[in-house]
Amino acid sequence: MEPLTTSAVALATVVGIKVLEKTGENVGQLLWDKVRNFLESLNQESPDMATAIERVAEHPLDYGEAVLEIESAAQTNSKFARNMEELAAAGKANPHPKFAEIMEEIKEALKYQKQSIYNDNKAKLQDKGIINQGVIHKQDVTF
Repeated sequence: MEPLTTSAVALATVVGIKVLEKTGENVGQLLWDKVRNFLESLNQESPDMATAIERVAEHPLDYGEAVLEIESAAQTNSKFARNMEELAAAGKANPHPKFAEIMEEIKEALKYQKQSIYNDNKAKLQDKGIINQGVIHKQDVTF
């Protein structure tokens, strides 16, 4: 699995578990343990994001930002990356309809996140004079 996909699957699993926890629905103990390990590791890397995920049932989460932050933490901490990969694997092995629903929401958020990053980068390059997307008026070219 590519890293961004692993981050997205891990996030979908955690959010799904948190939503299911709120409704009282039960999932396997192995999955609960993986979620707990992941959240403990995330709390060390990004306490604000861990808190936001813990409260996802009450407050909406910016999925695009969350996936990017999780991916960034995984790149800097191999133990966190391992916990994330184990959680993603456990989430795929124990699918739940709620996980798939959240994964679709994450995909949509990432699609818009990528467009936003592309547009932001393009604007920065234009500000630096590296690219110019202006209209050229009255251009006379003779050979």
